[in-house]
Amino acid sequence: MPEMLAAVLYRNDDICVERIRRPEPGEGEVLVRVHAAGICGSDIPRVLNHGAHSYPIVLGHEFSGIVEQTGPNVTRVSVGQSVAAAPLLPCMRCADCARGDYAQCGSYSFIGSRRQGAFAEYVVLPEMNAVPFDSAISFRQGAMFEPSAVALHGLLQCDYRGGYDTAVLGGGTIGQFTAQWARIFGARTVTVFDLDESRLDLAKRLGADTGITASADGFMDEVRRLVPGGFGVVFETAGSVATMRLAFELAANKARVCIIGTPRASLTFEPSIWELLNRKEFLLTGSWMGYSAPFPGREWDLTASAFASGALRFDEDLIHAVLPLEQTAQAFEMLKTPGMVSGRILLEP
Repeated sequence: MPEMLAAVLYRNDDICVERIRRPEPGEGEVLVRVHAAGICGSDIPRVLNHGAHSYPIVLGHEFSGIVEQTGPNVTRVSVGQSVAAAPLLPCMRCADCARGDYAQCGSYSFIGSRRQGAFAEYVVLPEMNAVPFDSAISFRQGAMFEPSAVALHGLLQCDYRGGYDTAVLGGGTIGQFTAQWARIFGARTVTVFDLDESRLDLAKRLGADTGITASADGFMDEVRRLVPGGFGVVFETAGSVATMRLAFELAANKARVCIIGTPRASLTFEPSIWELLNRKEFLLTGSWMGYSAPFPGREWDLTASAFASGALRFDEDLIHAVLPLEQTAQAFEMLKTPGMVSGRILLEP
């Protein structure tokens, strides 16, 4: 049987790059040769904090590549086509799936966490999960489709309209795409908050109007001068305790607040902070993954078209480092040091 190189997680903080059996596409499936795979923030606890669903497992769900082989009855994509991958595998039978709420499916599987992912030379996926893209889009951009879709879903989830002063809390990869989508949708102004000056500089290069260092003395005074009544829309993308509390403070009366980031620590609100939700009567919603009907959704179609047209911008500074697959373990060693990594680490088999 043909083999391939893959980074196999055997137990917590134990990744071994080795040769394993290459998967074969079944009916309605395609085999993709991986060209670029990103390490998502959600992969970090899977590797370093006992967060994997099972062992052994090959992770990796943000990726792009070329269709190498198709199984029987594949009609929508063809061999040689460049594709990104929508990693969610909904059951397509439950009530949530019937409504097009695929991310709420109670029986879903997921490429790169519940079945073999893209930290490998090859990966198999259903053809409906393959998102073709223009040859002008690089494979590194293709590996950014998933975080872009997550960001765009947040805007759609809060029914975003143009004309708002918009705040994005967190200048990581998803925050950068959230800021860009707000600009594309016609935001009056876009302000990105982060602790890292380089991320704020990147946000401004990608179209944000203002970057504010959230730890600086008097930064709230700067906010009050900038938007005296607060922001009409606030997106939290960092998943930190500080930014989730800050979202309540930055929101204007009758604003919309969308939580995209996933919290990793216990979160406590003093009554005076939580009361802002009552006093301001802002609408608070969460956002989970990046899917809509028809699967995988307009989040993916719009990402492909916006990257192709240049409306959605790609900057090499979105990437912290590009490493060969053989250095997967070293990549996660880098991620152990807070503040060392400022963008996505990409693995290129």
